[in-house]
Amino acid sequence: MKTLGYYNGTVDEIDKVMIPMNDRVHWFGDGVYDAGPCRNYHIFALDEHLDRLYNSAGLLRIKIPLSRKELSDLLSELVKKMDTGNLFVYVQVTRGTQSPRNHLFPEPDVPANLWITLTPQVMPDGMTPIRLITVEDTRFFHCNIKTLNLIPSVMAAQQAKEKGCQEAVFYRLPDRVTECAHSNVHILKDGILRTAPTDNLILPGIARAHLIRSCKRLGIPVSETAFTLKDLFEADEVIVTSSSNLCLYASEIDNKPVGGKAQNLLSMIRADLFDEFFAATEEEN
Repeated sequence: MKTLGYYNGTVDEIDKVMIPMNDRVHWFGDGVYDAGPCRNYHIFALDEHLDRLYNSAGLLRIKIPLSRKELSDLLSELVKKMDTGNLFVYVQVTRGTQSPRNHLFPEPDVPANLWITLTPQVMPDGMTPIRLITVEDTRFFHCNIKTLNLIPSVMAAQQAKEKGCQEAVFYRLPDRVTECAHSNVHILKDGILRTAPTDNLILPGIARAHLIRSCKRLGIPVSETAFTLKDLFEADEVIVTSSSNLCLYASEIDNKPVGGKAQNLLSMIRADLFDEFFAATEEEN
């Protein structure tokens, strides 16, 4: 298959899978999701993505209709149906199908709905610098849950595109940097990696966790402490990570040049991250 859509057991090309209008996702964005890369039919960091998915669902009191093992096995089975093993794997769980529209949860016997999409995608090598903008973070206070309510991120990402940039960096007033519209952001300064703490203002990124582990393998100190816009602009390097882009770096924020002062250290980190990614997704003999 070129693409794959799964909805509660129905499997077909994505544009042929139909979703009921009264799935609560349409009324309320009532659900959670997770997503990550697959290479050579191996889903990278699958256990970590499932940990986050089940944690997000639990925080919203959504019961995922499959056990972790059942969902893991299903995903491994579905990727094998694809024409290519280099994929973007997306999993979404919504609170169920309910009619008529009602803000209250459905009755306990109404099952959650499971969505899966698989689309071809190759992991970028991260060698090309990106441009960023800053946007005040006016999102809600549950950013640690990977909820489907993404309108602020959508608007910020579009604003970045219209300014010729690839990502938007959120900050909470007065000047605390949180994360990006669809990524985590980190800085290198004086040989130390600084990354925001995993409180309720940021999503605990899977790629963020791998970045921290990479730095520790390389003997690079890590500080999980909040940093400011001033720190961001004065950083030796600005690093952006996500499950789709393991290690990007910024050359410009708000039309001002940034970074470029610790390229050797950045290259070491990037190489270590990709060595891990390649080793975990090698083709089987």
